[in-house]
Amino acid sequence: MKENFRSLLKGRIRGEVFEYEHLSRHTSLKVGGPADLFVIPADLADLQALLAMLAEKGIPRLVIGGGYNLLVLDGGFRGAVVSLRGLVGLEQLDGYRIFAEAGVTTGALIRFAEDKGLTGLEFLSGIPGTVGGALCMNAGALGETILERVESLATIRGEEVTVTERTRLNYDYRRLTLAPGEIVISAKLKVAAASASEIEGRIAVFLAHRRNAQQVSYPSAGSFFKNPEGKQAWRLIDDAGLRGYRVGGAQVAEAHTNFLVNRGGARAADFIELCWIIKEKVKEMSGITLEEEVWIAGEP
Repeated sequence: MKENFRSLLKGRIRGEVFEYEHLSRHTSLKVGGPADLFVIPADLADLQALLAMLAEKGIPRLVIGGGYNLLVLDGGFRGAVVSLRGLVGLEQLDGYRIFAEAGVTTGALIRFAEDKGLTGLEFLSGIPGTVGGALCMNAGALGETILERVESLATIRGEEVTVTERTRLNYDYRRLTLAPGEIVISAKLKVAAASASEIEGRIAVFLAHRRNAQQVSYPSAGSFFKNPEGKQAWRLIDDAGLRGYRVGGAQVAEAHTNFLVNRGGARAADFIELCWIIKEKVKEMSGITLEEEVWIAGEP
């Protein structure tokens, strides 16, 4: 990436601009090589200005939220990585609705709803990351998912903001179909009124579920594989005898076999090799081909 383009961005973008930023600092797995540019737009208008300049110069881009559910390869990213952490608008609307921008953390969203006496989002308790990431992967727990709470979703297609009603979205288990290059920027969420004790009770239930099912103490990207229809990925991995299996610094978690963890010093290549071994062993044992839930990006 040419230095003069970085200087151009710093003169026209109000957010932060970094050069050769290692993405291991911005992903929950703590792996990933450097990005030519790492940009944190200050707000939506700043993001739109950035996207226009990247398009004008033909610069590839990778948009990230909290860095969860993401594996960046060791070669990093040739182009601009765009972090949405500056999009933190959060507001209560009329009619028991919440407006949340993509960079709001799930924890902040839950606390905001609880403070306002609003229920319906407690299932996000203990799920790390941002609202944007949760929407893109239709995050959920115990049968509840975030896209079922969406009234409308705002995205950027090209450089224009588009608002889509939930009934027109294409989504299912852990998936939201977007157009190529489309970016989730915010959502209006439907909630309901409840007492503080009711909300606290629901939060406690979901936190207990995550503690019991996913006691993982090392860096991870969350569930690495999608659950095949009618099956549980963790059980298929366990039945293949891979609990605790390790490649370099990457390991199948002892506590939850659908979590691949960084035991220290792992490279992205370790996770890629471990992923390949898991898929091969599970296919051999069950005839089922596992599909990654994490998003793999970057250069080897």
